[in-house]
Amino acid sequence: MDERLQKYDNKMQKSFENLLEEFGSIRAGRANPHVLDKIKVDYYGTPTGLQQVANISVPEPRMLLIQPWEAKMVREIEKAILTSDLGINPTNDGKVIRLSFPELTEERRKELAKEVKKKGEAAKVAVRNIRRDANDSFKKLGKNSDVSEDEVKELEDQVQKLTDQYIKKVDKAVEEKSKEILTV
Repeated sequence: MDERLQKYDNKMQKSFENLLEEFGSIRAGRANPHVLDKIKVDYYGTPTGLQQVANISVPEPRMLLIQPWEAKMVREIEKAILTSDLGINPTNDGKVIRLSFPELTEERRKELAKEVKKKGEAAKVAVRNIRRDANDSFKKLGKNSDVSEDEVKELEDQVQKLTDQYIKKVDKAVEEKSKEILTV
């Protein structure tokens, strides 16, 4: 791949990976440890990722079990979960914290599917913005240097193909996540 295209390919890949990360934080009725990825715990005065202070397991399809490595972290973890936007009340027995995921209602599933589509659209807009930036920089190349119009046209065609590729990837990811959410 042309090195002039490589940086735009990397940017589009990052946009796509960011979308997948966001999808990981959407809970679809089943317990998924990734819903805790963005939760930070106060660990000796430092905001620390939950995975770095505890072991997270899925003992049942609708339950997460959080085992802190230090017993005194139970309270901090519980506090972090309660102040997050997770919407689940943790239960603790002094040693471990359990998160029970309720069955999603049909209405909530549809809301989540809409949210997934919205995030997918935002990712597509990001990819198209990267394409626009790429095309702008190629046009400047054509004006400022000895790059021919044909080369500029070829670069624009290649960036369009890249864009189409990532748009398809986004659509597929949206479709899969929506199907996962709507499956009872």
